[in-house]
Amino acid sequence: MNGKKLFAVRGATQCLNTGEDIGRQVTALYREVLARNSLDESGVVSLVFSVTEDLDAKNPAAALRGGGFAADTALFVVQEARFREGLERTVRLLLHCYLDEDARPFHVYRNGAEVLRPDRGAPGA
Repeated sequence: MNGKKLFAVRGATQCLNTGEDIGRQVTALYREVLARNSLDESGVVSLVFSVTEDLDAKNPAAALRGGGFAADTALFVVQEARFREGLERTVRLLLHCYLDEDARPFHVYRNGAEVLRPDRGAPGA
């Protein structure tokens, strides 16, 4: 891609353990990542989700596709490793995408997940 560079963008959100809320929060997180990075879905290469073990009501990849997104994107979901002081009810994402080579990616933490990386909420952080 001419003038483009491959980037990894991080994000996370907390959810209630219901299919409806997982769908709502995952879709909102994805939409915000796209918007904040002025990214079109055609620039998304792949998306990896991790989910804490207490969220089992819905697969976030299925939720995202069910929301009408990522139809042609490689999606993968793993269970987050459990740590004593880990944040519960959390879906994290790692999105690989092409942005302008001089872009400063914006990482999105929302709905309670801001505590995970308060340093990553600004462009280029």
